Amino acid sequence: MFLTIKKKAIVATLLCFLIIGVASATYFTVHASVMPKYSHTIVIDAGHGGRDGGASGATGITESELNLTYAKKLAKLCSDFGIKAVLTRKDMNGLYDENAKNKKKSEMEKRRKIINSSGADVMVSIHMNSFPLSSSEGAQIFYAKGSDNGFNLAKSVQTSVCQSFKSARDYVSVGDYYVINTAKMPAILIECGFLSNPNEERLLISDDYCEKFCYSVLAGIISYFQM
Repeated sequence: MFLTIKKKAIVATLLCFLIIGVASATYFTVHASVMPKYSHTIVIDAGHGGRDGGASGATGITESELNLTYAKKLAKLCSDFGIKAVLTRKDMNGLYDENAKNKKKSEMEKRRKIINSSGADVMVSIHMNSFPLSSSEGAQIFYAKGSDNGFNLAKSVQTSVCQSFKSARDYVSVGDYYVINTAKMPAILIECGFLSNPNEERLLISDDYCEKFCYSVLAGIISYFQM
């Protein structure tokens, strides 16, 4: 199962081909009008970093590392399709002030400032999940309570992700997270999968899986822009 997206320069049409198996295929098409370079801006928030590694799986890889990998991949794909991407963090360092007494508060305030000063149309926060029950699996998407546009963005991305990944949750949920609650633009938080599930962890650390997942997220975002 793989996903490719072709960009047609003249008509600026984004085609997401979700190939299932060998013989059958489902086509998810996003039609976009001709757009100038950087017609939209997305701020991409890679969760955790620095002293805060977040969740970890059996392989020892940390959530903060994977979050950054997925955020950079999504940013690259956005740029390829004429969408400006702003990253809240670009390396493994934390965003907190080293001298701050409450480093978590310092970090979250820095994220809020970067997000709300970005001029972005939407915000996507990237995370990896963990749960005591190792069988738990699937991507989950959250939006801020009371945000209609956040809900629409979440539904659009969720629809696209579900077309590529059978394990993805087929619903979106309200999430009480600082970065989406304080964002001035429509915002979602994506839990890409469960590091506590050994099988899903092996997928999440795969370059091919990362690229396919980020393509799906991008297709959902572009669909939202066309609403």
